[in-house]
Amino acid sequence: MTSQVFWFTARASGIVAWGLAAASVVWGLALSTRLLGRRPRPAWLLDLHRFLGGLAVVFTGVHVLAVLADSYVHFSLVNVLVPLTGDSHPLAVAWGIAGMYLLLAVELTSLARPRVPRRLWRRVHYAGFAVYLMTTVHGLTAGTDGRAPAFLAANAAVAALVAGLTASRVAAARAPAPARTGRPGGSASQAALRG
Repeated sequence: MTSQVFWFTARASGIVAWGLAAASVVWGLALSTRLLGRRPRPAWLLDLHRFLGGLAVVFTGVHVLAVLADSYVHFSLVNVLVPLTGDSHPLAVAWGIAGMYLLLAVELTSLARPRVPRRLWRRVHYAGFAVYLMTTVHGLTAGTDGRAPAFLAANAAVAALVAGLTASRVAAARAPAPARTGRPGGSASQAALRG
């Protein structure tokens, strides 16, 4: 059993990392679509989004370390850091490696957000969609559990959430902005007349 501990750890941490990254994308979309209400909102709602992304990085690290430590499938450090260098499912593993790097870029720019131009941060943050897509492809094609009914059901549910929330976000962004009033409860023309 001890020889399989790293194998089981790699599988479990990979699934957990995918779930956390997917949850972070879904939660971020829920926040940006105002599904959870208009601003200002409690700080913990945004903190949860950040926490999910940070935990996804941690579990991705556990996944990579467990793959390196496992003796069943032999991966070198180069194989887990450089795409297409391994012998076992090189394209499927490449999706995971690329997703890992994008996840790190999103997390690092988010941690440095006060020092990063907002436009750059936003562009990098949109890579969260690519992280979700790449890690999903990786889990379905490289993972031993990629055909497990529970994993497939989770993928379908998350894909539906991401698609629905993304459509809602795009529709809201394209909708005309409501007319602004000069004062709460008054029209802009009334505010202009008052002074």
